[in-house]
Amino acid sequence: MTRAERREQLIDVARALFAERGLDGTSVEEIAAHAEVSKPVVYEHFGGKEGLYAVVVDREVRALHDAIRSALTTPKARSRHLIELGTLALLDYIEDNPDGFAIIARDSSAASPEGSFATILSDIASRVEDLLAAEFDKFDFDPGLAPMYAQMLVGLVALTGQWWLDARETHPLEKRTVAAHLVNLAWNGMKNLQPSPKLSAPPRS
Repeated sequence: MTRAERREQLIDVARALFAERGLDGTSVEEIAAHAEVSKPVVYEHFGGKEGLYAVVVDREVRALHDAIRSALTTPKARSRHLIELGTLALLDYIEDNPDGFAIIARDSSAASPEGSFATILSDIASRVEDLLAAEFDKFDFDPGLAPMYAQMLVGLVALTGQWWLDARETHPLEKRTVAAHLVNLAWNGMKNLQPSPKLSAPPRS
């Protein structure tokens, strides 16, 4: 095995262990044992489990970020279509990379604060803001509320994606079915927004 091949092997082995046990629950000894190498080999390539973890997280963050960015920059796509594409991009990533998603959704900030799942979602929300602001302006809603609604929309998709990953054995829903229901709630909810919503419950005294 070449040095480059060994490095990729260690990344693959560690990725599965980190997804199952997290950073704190995984040891260099376990990584080395699963890769059938000695501990010094892991240290030689990555300096320790934190260095290896940072590489794993960086790869997953880039893959997810690139997938969603590509979906949200589709030329000439209408607003609803962009929401569909963004939703499917996230669910595609979850389906194809369950280990990677488990890592970045749980504790990626432990190794890379600037590349945490929350940071990814914030970046996606900032892209959705412009989309929502344009829609709000068409219907005389306050465009200044678009950032808050963008957070709501992205949070809705992300949390449902996490639920779908964890509950697929007990709730075996197809990916496109999940996406369709997400878009149904998001889009039809936005179509029927009230410009000045009020709560019916009285304020706490």
